[in-house]
Amino acid sequence: MSERIYEEAWEYTMKVLHDLYKSQNNEDEFKLWFNMNYVEDTIDTITVSVASSFLKLKMEQKGNFDIVLKKLKEITGQNDIKLNCIVVKEENSDTKKSEKPESKKDSAATSSSEKAAKKSSDSDSSAGASSTNESKKLSFKKHPLLQEEYTFDTFIPGDNSNFAYNASIAVAKKPGKQYNPILLYGGSGLGKTHLMQAIGNYIYNNGGEKLKICYVSAETFTNEFTVSIKEGKTNAFKNKYRNLDVLLLDDIHFLQNKEQTQEELFYTFNALHEKKAQMVFTCDRPIKEIKNMAQRLVSRLANGLCIDLQPPSYETRVAILQKKIDLMGKNLSQDIIEYIAKNIETNVRDLEAALNKVFGYADLVGKTPDLEITKHLLKDVMDSGSLESVSIDVIQKVIADNFQISVADLKGKKRDKKFVVPRQIAIYIARELTEMAYTDIGNEFGGKDHSTIMSSYNKIAEQIKIDSTLESKIQLYIREIKEYKKV
Repeated sequence: MSERIYEEAWEYTMKVLHDLYKSQNNEDEFKLWFNMNYVEDTIDTITVSVASSFLKLKMEQKGNFDIVLKKLKEITGQNDIKLNCIVVKEENSDTKKSEKPESKKDSAATSSSEKAAKKSSDSDSSAGASSTNESKKLSFKKHPLLQEEYTFDTFIPGDNSNFAYNASIAVAKKPGKQYNPILLYGGSGLGKTHLMQAIGNYIYNNGGEKLKICYVSAETFTNEFTVSIKEGKTNAFKNKYRNLDVLLLDDIHFLQNKEQTQEELFYTFNALHEKKAQMVFTCDRPIKEIKNMAQRLVSRLANGLCIDLQPPSYETRVAILQKKIDLMGKNLSQDIIEYIAKNIETNVRDLEAALNKVFGYADLVGKTPDLEITKHLLKDVMDSGSLESVSIDVIQKVIADNFQISVADLKGKKRDKKFVVPRQIAIYIARELTEMAYTDIGNEFGGKDHSTIMSSYNKIAEQIKIDSTLESKIQLYIREIKEYKKV
């Protein structure tokens, strides 16, 4: 229940920020990208709304929610306060127009049959909308904790995700009866959260309205547990999570080093498994590679169905872009779609970011950019940046950290397997991500000769052909290296 204790502070915060942007001649920026409305609050959370998922995404990318939250904390003195944003979609403008009563002039000039024909024509010509889609929207029931756009209909499966997609559908159709638990893992933006919430949405919309379905991030789970200890309400916390019918726990890698929370999740897992409640988890890497995670919890999770998601292929990326464009009710030339798909190979989130930037430009200037303008708009998000910018030092540090050895050992001459394997992987990645010659890479790895470096590279390349799990791990390391580079 909303206490509305922060409403005045919220309004004052927005006024202060408005005045600040106005003084910097950026008032238009404020009006466009700080366009959010106060909804309600609790003791530690303020909930605000925006008009569309596009606006929410852009505000997140620009860091505007963080700007508002920082100012709120300054004004209220409450450092524990959180900001929660929900999407409250505005009615489609065409729908609004069709619901307005006709003017007297139109009424006098148009017969009832002509009105029916006009209504039919408008419906047929509506961009990206069909009667089937409209009926789906009308019948879709929104779960308060799930994003309505995360459904199986809006997920584009490809070779990289077919297994995860089909397994998720199987889980959604028979929750708690097969593949329980299921763990989806892979890099950021590959669709783990989408599939997880699609499971929840499917169950909820197919006879599960009375089921207790909870989607929660591991960070929120941890924070709730910590607060429950602090306030002496651990029984309430246990009752909430141990009596669920469906638990969707996102980003469990966040739990590393959090011993108490891991222990609580272990007992929660046991309670839910005993009552055959469905559990779905996501992680950014194979569960056994998470450092400082309780072995008994790892064992429970690993005994379920563990599936990795890989970056999408070119054909899948094109299909994803086309689907996203259709869902947005927009149009984009095929050459631009293909350009984006060829140059962004990382994940779906980066593809969406590119589309949002293109359509954001189109909305602001009133026309869709051509290919040349698109190249200029996206030059900072393309994967085609120079390979030389990837540092050997970063590669060595990331691999050494993952294998829990020192960089000196990675570059050294020790022949133990615990040093040889990570050294070969680091050499392989260095060759893949840079344009350095074998000799130059050898110099970076303790002065090793050309033939040793070539042999290490070829050994990993051959192993990848016969061991798909090794390829998955290397792709995870590469993503971590790229993300480390951006920090």
